[in-house]
Amino acid sequence: MKPILEIKNLTKSYKNFKLDNVSFSLEEDCITGFIGVNGAGKTTTIKTILNLILKDSGCINFLGENIEQNEGAFKDQIGVVMDEGYFYEDLTLKEMKSVIAPAYSKWDEKTFKYYIDKFHLKLHQKISTLSKGMRMKFAIALAFSHHADLLIMDEPTSGLDPLVRSELMEILLEFMKEEGKSVFFSTHITSDLEKVADKLILIDDGQILFNEPKDELLERHALIKGDKALIDEYTKELFLNLHVTSYGFEGVTNQLSVVKEQMNAIVVEKPSIEQIMLAYIGR
Repeated sequence: MKPILEIKNLTKSYKNFKLDNVSFSLEEDCITGFIGVNGAGKTTTIKTILNLILKDSGCINFLGENIEQNEGAFKDQIGVVMDEGYFYEDLTLKEMKSVIAPAYSKWDEKTFKYYIDKFHLKLHQKISTLSKGMRMKFAIALAFSHHADLLIMDEPTSGLDPLVRSELMEILLEFMKEEGKSVFFSTHITSDLEKVADKLILIDDGQILFNEPKDELLERHALIKGDKALIDEYTKELFLNLHVTSYGFEGVTNQLSVVKEQMNAIVVEKPSIEQIMLAYIGR
């Protein structure tokens, strides 16, 4: 697949935190989940990509062009949905749209009205009266209305109920039906990505721990359960994490074939994305 956004050796240092040579790429026709616990570096990475925070070093290319030299063209082709929001509270949806729309060369008023109706939003309603779910839908309506090629979302489902989160996943799948679109979805709620993500990137303490297709990641890992008597100095090293109680053990491994050779009478299950994530970060 063709890369749409390439991040190379991105660094940003604070007193107690550092993005440490973060590198990855986003491909066209792909939903990429950017996962990690709160404080892992997800928002810092996204704000640095958007130039809301100045990076210390590194290179960011969009469609092969350096975004520092082509920032206007970059932002004209992306849509952004941030958890913290960026709307003026005292404005109505119509007034807020009038502020944002002129910034985009491909603004499509017909498409905007379509999504306003689809999401059951009211243009005369003030931003301050919107629920978090309605704010998220309004942000998506704005992003879709200038025909963004890349949708960047930072914790969009945080604080939303399961029904609205499920609805958002359906919206993203609908968006991806158009060829050449991409989504970069940052979240600590990994269950949201089980059905929609094509690729997963895990960041922890400012470092990328894995970056691979979701299906390959799930195929490569297994959740093992069994009698605690099977755990010794050798077998415990076969697990990324291990939880042993008086009743037995449970652990995630990326060495299933070796585990099967060394252990009898074990239960092998497919792990969730969250279980794999927690196994790598050890929390």
